[in-house]
Amino acid sequence: MKSEQQSAIFTQIDEVKQAVSEALSHATKLGATAAEAAMSSTSGLSVSTRMGEVETIEFNQDGGLGISVYVGNHKGSASTADLSPKALRSVVEKAIDIAKFTSDDPCNGVADKALLEMSPPDLDLYHPWEVTPEQGVELCIEAEKAALEFDERIVNSDGASFSSHEGLRVYGNTHGFLAGFPRTRHSLSTMVIGQDGEQMQRDHAYTLSREQSGLRSAQSVGLEAAESTIARLNSRKITTMKTPVVFRADIANSLFGHLVSAIGGGALYRKSSFLLDSLGKQIFSDKVNVSERPHLLKGLASSPFDSEGVKTLDREIIHGGELQTYLLASYAARKMGMTATGHAGGIHNWLVQQTHDDLKAVLKEMGTGLLVTELMGQGVNTVTGDYSRGAAGFWVEQGEIQYPVSEITIAGNLKDMFMNVQAIGGDIEARGSVQTGSILIESMQIAGE
Repeated sequence: MKSEQQSAIFTQIDEVKQAVSEALSHATKLGATAAEAAMSSTSGLSVSTRMGEVETIEFNQDGGLGISVYVGNHKGSASTADLSPKALRSVVEKAIDIAKFTSDDPCNGVADKALLEMSPPDLDLYHPWEVTPEQGVELCIEAEKAALEFDERIVNSDGASFSSHEGLRVYGNTHGFLAGFPRTRHSLSTMVIGQDGEQMQRDHAYTLSREQSGLRSAQSVGLEAAESTIARLNSRKITTMKTPVVFRADIANSLFGHLVSAIGGGALYRKSSFLLDSLGKQIFSDKVNVSERPHLLKGLASSPFDSEGVKTLDREIIHGGELQTYLLASYAARKMGMTATGHAGGIHNWLVQQTHDDLKAVLKEMGTGLLVTELMGQGVNTVTGDYSRGAAGFWVEQGEIQYPVSEITIAGNLKDMFMNVQAIGGDIEARGSVQTGSILIESMQIAGE
């Protein structure tokens, strides 16, 4: 039996499908040779507290329908939050008018019909939680309390936040594709401040899941935030040097974020990537294997189809260090004379294969070097691969953490960093679209004292 909440979301999806269908039909009547329309909407509760006092309680609801029409090879786009028939006709007319003034581009158009996911599987992404503001506040206060009582050196809180949201996504085009699905997302986080003498540090912890039962307890979130903060107190600078570096799992996924940018169709057809002409070539050490699994049940980055309706498929992204695929939406694929890969809108559950049991094993493999637990700044150039970011973490000797380190910069080039991956831990960070353990890179430049 579906709950009232579940029945309501599926009724809403049907209503949005009807609106999308009407918009597409109107576009065709007005002379569009092809059209596509999509709508995403989200609603839910957000709560924040600080030092046990409520700071905000918000009920959020947002969303809108966007339509793109193609008149020959001319494209026009417009959007509306109003799904009334009159508003839908108006937004389609605006898109048609815009198309008259855009350039003729033979790569424009909806995705090829043969690539569309006409029978989307249910990936179990919808787990609504009828949570009250009072319950959200209680969770935030419990997380803060656990952190503040952990150690007398935890002297302040930067607050705790809770959110529970549900939403839907519907997409349709004039190839006869029309599909949608609901999804949920729940989270709890807290950040606290520690002090020892003159030095102060802060750190945070969070939990995130599609379903309530997938969240960690508020107490464990608070304790993790406190432990991490205390561990950073009395940090030191280190001298400028070249040394091995381990990226802890929760920031190691950022390295693969740079890979996503570099092998995305937009960067490739514009020739603004450091990985041009790399398909089928070795770009990582042979220890690196990355698989994409878009259909993991309840997965945070799972999706039966991409934002163009293209079917998502299990893929090997990196095998033995070799790049197996680019990430192409339809426009980029046509520009490059290739086939769309189902990555319009992003990637879907990248699983990075481990080589070692856990972080401890990776640190032992490194011996002496730097464990990075925080990155700052945006000093990454995906055109050249140059990499330079502020960092903090811990100095490691003989595989054991010795003391916290701060106020340093780590630098290198992504090409070299990828090729010099020596180990990947089994301490998998699963709270994002890239699931990876800690990563050991053979050598990077550290700028310190």
